[in-house]
Amino acid sequence: MDEGRFGVPPAVRDWALALGVAALLVATGLTGEYTGPASGVLGYALLAAGGLALAARRRAPQAVLAVTGLCAVGYQLAGFDVLAVSYLVAVYGAVRAGHRALTAVASVSMLAVLHLTALLFHHGPVGEALAQARHVLEIAWLIAAFAAGEALRQAERRAEEAERTREETARRRADEERLHIARELHDSLTHQISIIKVQAEVAVHVARRRGEQVPEALLAIQEAGREATRELRATLEALRDDHTTPPRGLDHIPELVERAGRAGLEATLTIEGRRPDVPAAVARTAYRIVQEALTNIARHAGAATASVRIDYRPDSLAIQVDDDGKATPDTVPTPGLGLLGMRERVTALGGRLSAQPRSTHGFTVRAELPVERTS
Repeated sequence: MDEGRFGVPPAVRDWALALGVAALLVATGLTGEYTGPASGVLGYALLAAGGLALAARRRAPQAVLAVTGLCAVGYQLAGFDVLAVSYLVAVYGAVRAGHRALTAVASVSMLAVLHLTALLFHHGPVGEALAQARHVLEIAWLIAAFAAGEALRQAERRAEEAERTREETARRRADEERLHIARELHDSLTHQISIIKVQAEVAVHVARRRGEQVPEALLAIQEAGREATRELRATLEALRDDHTTPPRGLDHIPELVERAGRAGLEATLTIEGRRPDVPAAVARTAYRIVQEALTNIARHAGAATASVRIDYRPDSLAIQVDDDGKATPDTVPTPGLGLLGMRERVTALGGRLSAQPRSTHGFTVRAELPVERTS
């Protein structure tokens, strides 16, 4: 349950307001002028019911508006000349919720019904009947309740718009900074790494053509250049992912598995469950998890096979990547940047991630991402 101001849940505040208004109406009925039958049990019940109905003003403002209006008409018929405080609060709540036209129509109808009821059932001069109707629902109070609800609704809309603007500005600045970093990396590193890679490959090629033994240091430089090129390409791709191009998601996971197979790893993909509408952030995170897991298997695991399992559950998406590599139950996982990035992505979505050796040999990466349902 969400907590409002001062840490008090909205439901508690609604019930406190409802009980307070009910007590006020009943007390006013007890101390005010009463012109009905000797036993006013029904009238007191309607006074209390009108106040207690306000407990549902957030969940069903239109229904509360109708109930409080009927209660006001009812206790007027029962002979109670009490201001319809509960209806005024219901008007405020309905307008705040955005039901302005309905509230205006209901209020005009309410005024007409109160005056008509007073004329038909009040025994006395017409002036006294109209005065009783005005006492039950003063037009000035009605306008004030309507204006207060509209003012707060506009203030909340402006606050939401300001918050949305701040978020969009921060997101745009982050995207601009990310693209700036990508450009800087591309300009400063790509050319130099490419030169190192090309020169190393040429040196290895020349040495082999001459029949000379290639130094281990030169082979290490060649492999490091290839690895740095792949890493830099992946980093630039991630930095340039500004969400304006179609994002990589669940539909692209089969490509990852197929690519791993072409690299010499026997990889399989298993999909279970019925795929629901998955938010883009969840789909993108699932893709990155599988991508990083398969990359780690190819680089470090020394595995022959790998399996990717996607399980669509009613309220979550489960991803599991297993391999039969050299890791054993006694192996202590090294927390590299790839694993750290996966954990940060999953945590940001409120999910859970585990990465640990299997009971026999090999490694398992398991993630569970919550999937929100929209009604």
